[in-house]
Amino acid sequence: MIRSVVRGNGAALPRRIMKNADFEGMVETSDEWIVQRTGIRQRHIAADDETTASLGEAAARAALDSAALTPADIDLVVLATSTPNNTFPATAVEIQNRLGMHHGFAFDMQAVCSGFVYAIATADLYIRGGLAKRVLVIGAETFSRILDWSDRSTCVLFGDGAGAVVLEAGEGTGGIADRGVLAASLRSDGVHKEKLFVDGGPSTTGSVGHLRMEGREVFKHAVGMITDVIEATFAQAGITAEDLDWFVPHQANKRIIDASARKLGIAEEKVVVTVDLHGNTSAASVPLALSVAIAEGRIKKGDLVLLEAMGGGFTWGAVLVRW
Repeated sequence: MIRSVVRGNGAALPRRIMKNADFEGMVETSDEWIVQRTGIRQRHIAADDETTASLGEAAARAALDSAALTPADIDLVVLATSTPNNTFPATAVEIQNRLGMHHGFAFDMQAVCSGFVYAIATADLYIRGGLAKRVLVIGAETFSRILDWSDRSTCVLFGDGAGAVVLEAGEGTGGIADRGVLAASLRSDGVHKEKLFVDGGPSTTGSVGHLRMEGREVFKHAVGMITDVIEATFAQAGITAEDLDWFVPHQANKRIIDASARKLGIAEEKVVVTVDLHGNTSAASVPLALSVAIAEGRIKKGDLVLLEAMGGGFTWGAVLVRW
């Protein structure tokens, strides 16, 4: 059977690093307060000349270099983002053009923080359906553009960045030992919209708006929803938490990551945590965490890796990949 195998990965971060202490003159907060409640110590903030498209392009080029491929080898670009350069066209099309790619097709995927997980699952379907042989999957965000910098409960949480992987059609036997995407579970429920949303948009206010979040409500639902899709993914693949080599969760809050891993029985040493370095970068969160773990030599060929995310909507999902 056809499997979607990871050929390469890449990442890109804005030049500016903003430490927790930098907020102390802006809002009523402190480094100790932020670290204790979230685990975040710093985040990258995009400059005026750094956009979702430019960061996405840089991550894409790094992924192509890692895979020893060129844009000519790619059939499809899927960009997960909630902060596009324009309302339309899709920022994926702009990245496609920046790469000098004038064939194939490209589109954006909007599932907020779950976007990269949704995009991996979608790219896998395109590959297994025969519509694409190689897919560039990107998660890129400039959340700093939609933050209310006077709201201490949200402005300290988010950062900017991009990550990418190249998926390529490969052959497998249909078993758990195959390399590539092995199982996925995706969910959403719009009843939770008011708990995490942006209060603007073309059809409502005619403006971009700002991010609004009921932090306690998000935390209350997060662990249960995360474990729900992960257990469904385990059941699809016929594995347990003990079979995993690495758990790469969405990097939103260290307390949510720790609680989810404990509930699922995933050993602490198998959990990749980068929230301290990047903050919550929404759809860029998972691929950025992947890039760190790969660069450090932790995730290696043949490893069984679980990706997970939850975002506004709510949306949530998990993907199991044999690296």
